[in-house]
Amino acid sequence: MNLKLHKYQGAGNDFILLDNREAKTNILSEKKIKELCDRHFGIGADGLMIMNAKDDYDFEMIYYNSDGRVGSMCGNGGRCITRFAYDSGIKKSSFKFFAVDGDHESTIDFEKKVSLKMIDVNQVDFLLNHYLLNTGSPHYVKFVPDVYNLDVVKEGSAIRFSKDFSENGVNVNFVQTISEDEIYVRTYERGVEDETLSCGTGVTASALVAAHNDNGFNAVCVRTKGGKLQVEFEKSGENNFTNIWLSGPAEFVFQTTIEINKDDV
Repeated sequence: MNLKLHKYQGAGNDFILLDNREAKTNILSEKKIKELCDRHFGIGADGLMIMNAKDDYDFEMIYYNSDGRVGSMCGNGGRCITRFAYDSGIKKSSFKFFAVDGDHESTIDFEKKVSLKMIDVNQVDFLLNHYLLNTGSPHYVKFVPDVYNLDVVKEGSAIRFSKDFSENGVNVNFVQTISEDEIYVRTYERGVEDETLSCGTGVTASALVAAHNDNGFNAVCVRTKGGKLQVEFEKSGENNFTNIWLSGPAEFVFQTTIEINKDDV
């Protein structure tokens, strides 16, 4: 059977997407997803997403890490699948979709900038020299003096596989403050087990702990290796964040058709 696949990227965070709204195929096997995401022997991507039909929603987002396993929420993935839904015929400016962490809203403006509403955050833990919080995925955030020259894979993997996080894993973000309203973030992602060019939930987590206003509206520009993203949110109290929006580019790269057999599903 032939299967049409599409590739999108958001600030360098790249994904393979499959439109499964008509349920033409079963879910791909873990082995096949891992093969497709392999950058040397497959298409190459940080993850794979399946867009399903779901009653009362524009679509359902199922996300897999590049290791083939079901993943937690992916912010840039949510933005890319929104653009994919638009390009696939759901011609709307605002969307409602369902993901692993619940309901999400997203928008596309006339310049095709895609914004995704993230889950509210009401717990941020500060331990020694880092923060821990969940923005749809668990994140470790550490401020460093020279993020540009840091060995992110070495330092990030040491934390991700440390005794505190080895069982379930954690995404590790290293952050440097550029100005009052701007930060630079580099992220080691679990499931990918490497540095990615950007990470939407990681960018969001880093922006929240970098908030400069005690309360009220905040807007943080976030630079990553893959480009710029914007995080806007309302802060009320020390650890309460609501109306969180992640915004930036989400762009089509290419499409291809592959042949799959019964061992691939």
